[in-house]
Amino acid sequence: MSLIWATRGRTWGFRFLRTGGLGDPLPTYETAFADLQGRRQGVARVGERVALRFVDPEGRTDRAGRIIPHDFVLSGELAERVGSVEDGLAEVWPLVADEYARVWDLASPPSAE
Repeated sequence: MSLIWATRGRTWGFRFLRTGGLGDPLPTYETAFADLQGRRQGVARVGERVALRFVDPEGRTDRAGRIIPHDFVLSGELAERVGSVEDGLAEVWPLVADEYARVWDLASPPSAE
C-alpha cells in the first residue's frame, strides 16, 4: 500500500503530509487528480491508482474560514477497497485522523513522511 496525502492546516497552506515513498509526489498527484479538478469531493481511478478527495470530516477550517480538503492518491490493496467517497472515509480517514488532529493547528507545516 502506498499513500500520498495532501492537505492544508489552520495556518499553513496546501502540503504533502505523506509522499507514498516518492521523492517527488507532485507528478503522480497531478496525473491522478486531473479528472477531479474543481470538484470538492470525488473519486477517480487512474490505472492502478485511485485519487480520493473529501472535505475534513470534523468540519475544520483554515484561518480564512475555508473548509479543509484532504486529497489522497492510493495504490495497492487500499486502492482496490476505495470506489467512493464513503469508502474513503471508512478506509482511509481512520489511518490519518489522529495524525491530522495533532498537526492541523500547528503554526508551521510538518515535514512529509
